[in-house]
Amino acid sequence: MKLSFVVVLAFILPLIRAQVPHWGPCPDPAVQPAFILKQFMGRWFEIAKLPAQFEKGRCVESNFTLRTDSSIRVVSSEILTGELRKIEGIGVVEDIKNPAKLGISYSYVLPYSPYWILSTDYVNFALVYSCTDILRIFHVDFAWILGRTRALPDDTIKTAMETFAKNKIDMSRMIPGKQQGCDKTL
Repeated sequence: MKLSFVVVLAFILPLIRAQVPHWGPCPDPAVQPAFILKQFMGRWFEIAKLPAQFEKGRCVESNFTLRTDSSIRVVSSEILTGELRKIEGIGVVEDIKNPAKLGISYSYVLPYSPYWILSTDYVNFALVYSCTDILRIFHVDFAWILGRTRALPDDTIKTAMETFAKNKIDMSRMIPGKQQGCDKTL
């Protein structure tokens, strides 16, 4: 049994190298009360994030659009090595009683990943959290501070960090997003 645990860890750890692993199960943070999905739709820019291996470029942004079947079209983009790269996914409200807990998938073969809106004022900022348990032994965190513009006031970022900390989410490895030079032609 001990050997199989080591083999599993040896396989999984390289996959999460750029992410932020922590011992134990995922925390269960409070999400935005009375969340209004329709007001969240639109364009959001990455202001800061926990490292994520799937985001390596600059000028990261996502655009959310409600579809007629009540799902959400998610188009995320970044500039990587001078090239604009886009990926399209589908989002869903996983529990109608708690609409701030979304699930998003960028592949029809992968399950939905948590995409929880912890806090938003809909017009300036949003705090998003995602967490995946690995055999309930450890978990991998993802978190983003998003803005409707490419920059947010320092006070807003400080308040965002306090909100994450209050929810027992370790933000010690949070890094700023790179949103400079995004409007220049590639």
